[in-house]
This record gives sequence, C-alpha cells and structure tokens, in this order.
Amino acid sequence: QVQLVESGGGLVQAGGFLRLSCVASGRPFSNYHMGWFRQAPGKEREFVAGIMRSGSSTYYADSVKGRFTISKDNTQNMLYLQMNSLSPEDTAVYYCAARTWGVKDITSAREYDYWGQGTQVTVSS
Repeated sequence: QVQLVESGGGLVQAGGFLRLSCVASGRPFSNYHMGWFRQAPGKEREFVAGIMRSGSSTYYADSVKGRFTISKDNTQNMLYLQMNSLSPEDTAVYYCAARTWGVKDITSAREYDYWGQGTQVTVSS
C-alpha cells in the first residue's frame, strides 16, 4: 500500500508562485513513477506533469510547460511541483499520483495506482 499526502496549496495572486509537495510512504519511493494532476470545478481531471521513477525524464502539459517544474527526491520520499507565473486558469485541486510498475502513458490518469487527497490552489486575478 502506498500513501500520498500533498501540501503547499493556497491562495496566490496572478503572476505569483507556489511549491507543492507530496510525501509518499509504503514501498521504496524510487520504485514509483509519479505525476501531478489537477481538477477544476466542473472539469475533468487533467494531467499537469509527470516524472519517471529515476527522475531522469519529465513530461508536462502544454499549458504549464515553461512555468511548472516537477522534481523527485528519492532519498526523502518527496515529489515537488514548482509553479511559477500562475494564472487564474491554474486554479484547481492538485493531486499527486503514483504508478508502481511499468508505465505506458505517464499522462493518463488511468495508469496510476495511488492518489493523494489533493490540495487546493487558487489564483486570484
């Protein structure tokens, strides 16, 4: 069993920044491919960023590319999402997710086995 707990969300003005964190417990963290997803009210959950288990490869949604950075610290069992130049369109509940075996499409929510409870990010204009 894997438990994921996000933190770092909050209210920020447009143009500001936040850093989300996700701590994992359970199996060795280095075994997990990880992802960040978000869900805005009335919308489907969407992929934001993903990182392979070693941290060697990262993937981003076009909407956040160049503004967000995903990183993984296997020694601390931590996943991060640095979010810069935030806009009101980034307002959503952000979730971290873990995939414990091989992954075919790191951008697909269906690939992930475990999810955190989410953390709210609100960007005011």
